[in-house]
Amino acid sequence: MTVQLSYAHGTGGTPLLGETIGAGLARTVARYPDREALVDVDSGRRWTYAAFAAAVDELARALLASGIAQGDRVGVWAVNCPEWVLLQYAAARTGAVLVNINPAYRAHELAYVLNQAGVSLLVASPSHRSTDYRALVEEVRGACPELREAFFIGDASWDALTARAAGATAEDLAAREAELSCDDPVNIQYTSGTTGFPKGATLSHHNILNNGYFVGETLGYGPDDRICLPVPFFHCFGMVMGNLAATSHGACIVIPAPSFDPAATLRAVELERCTSLYGVPTMFIAELHLPDFASYDLTSLRTGIMAGSPCPVEVMKRVVAEMHMAEVSICYGMTETSPVSTQTRRGDDLERRTGTVGRVLPHVEVKVVDPVRGTTLPRGEAGELCTRGYGVMLGYWNAPERTAEAVDAGRWMHTGDLAVMREDGYVQIVGRIKDMIIRGGENVYPREVEEFLYGHPKIADVQVVGVPDERYGEEVLACVIPRDPADPPTREELADFCRDRLAHYKVPRRVEVMDAFPMTVSGKVRKVELRERYGSPRTA
Repeated sequence: MTVQLSYAHGTGGTPLLGETIGAGLARTVARYPDREALVDVDSGRRWTYAAFAAAVDELARALLASGIAQGDRVGVWAVNCPEWVLLQYAAARTGAVLVNINPAYRAHELAYVLNQAGVSLLVASPSHRSTDYRALVEEVRGACPELREAFFIGDASWDALTARAAGATAEDLAAREAELSCDDPVNIQYTSGTTGFPKGATLSHHNILNNGYFVGETLGYGPDDRICLPVPFFHCFGMVMGNLAATSHGACIVIPAPSFDPAATLRAVELERCTSLYGVPTMFIAELHLPDFASYDLTSLRTGIMAGSPCPVEVMKRVVAEMHMAEVSICYGMTETSPVSTQTRRGDDLERRTGTVGRVLPHVEVKVVDPVRGTTLPRGEAGELCTRGYGVMLGYWNAPERTAEAVDAGRWMHTGDLAVMREDGYVQIVGRIKDMIIRGGENVYPREVEEFLYGHPKIADVQVVGVPDERYGEEVLACVIPRDPADPPTREELADFCRDRLAHYKVPRRVEVMDAFPMTVSGKVRKVELRERYGSPRTA
């Protein structure tokens, strides 16, 4: 009998888009000039596609008049706001490379990115919550010799920037756009590495325009869709799966708040009659646990995306039933692949939406390989997931050695994720290679234990990590957020819950009760921080 290998290629009747982001936007504007393109709920500002195109055009000419040449790096260090979106498209039209900077970065991280990418012009929020971005920019300017100018959204400096548009004509902008190729770099996104400084994944027009388009195609987007985006724009989730998916289909981008706020998100869905909502599972959990959740009218929703980390079964059931998102989709990918490689389909059942991350997208290849030998494994066996196709990054900015470590000679991107490809082609992520717990020689996949513990009546959320143990090398630690803070689950209660249902070596030997998990700005749990916090070895 022939062994079916863990390899799949996404076929489809829709060809790739062979154009720049600016050309793609122009096509949509021509088709839907009077449709709403962008709504900022916080400020009440709105743009039709015609008005959006005019605002992008003005900002693009302002960048030209500021001396931005093709290939120059323009930094954006800001929370979600309309100006972020305008700059995304304006920079693309000038041939600049937009450098996304995490709003959570502090001075030394900001200085590193500005210097590593060679940013010449920076656009930033003036402040947000307790962060004074102006002061931090001033703190690092002397250490960033290539940074010529900085502008702050919403104040006089921003007005001064847009006023420069008079210094460049429509013909100047058209001439610049005529020089651009869809294979040019258009974006650098810094990956949140757990060791060392972050790496700048360099993405082309072709990379991210197509990925946004095919994610939107899979969701069935059209000009009647309104997409609520509480996920950050500095990440692919916001600017590619959100913004580019919207503008490539004539849909509307709805910004509920500058940063994630569960009540503001549901209020935006209700007010703007959004049809789609994005988030990582922890965002959906926060929304579902609002005391007044039932008071929001969410009946306009039909779809959305859950990504970033695995979705618990019970959360998915409530999202479908109580948030009306019958067609919600699970996406899997990484910054370096623009980002999505696999996605569930609109008609997939609950098991596929919670037990897998979907199947390969059109024009993409995926395979599961032996992490040591590199050979493709039979379906059903766990190994490292690799992906290849139009979405694989151009490389890490000015870091060829690090690029070669991630992308092999065959142009396969090695994800570092442990995965299983099922007989039906759907992919299950069973953990990170670096997160896998090896207890006394037995492999423990945290995802499996987490999914099981979600069924405990006292647990609202749970993360499982490996911590050092003198006897077994590593031991299983469950970090739990209880449903009732006054009545958290005990280690004994969890052991009783697991007895006869989980193998003994998978049962958590340690339990830590928490109010909240440490998170990245993009909404992922920082497991490395949990390991560091609770990782002191304990004797058996």
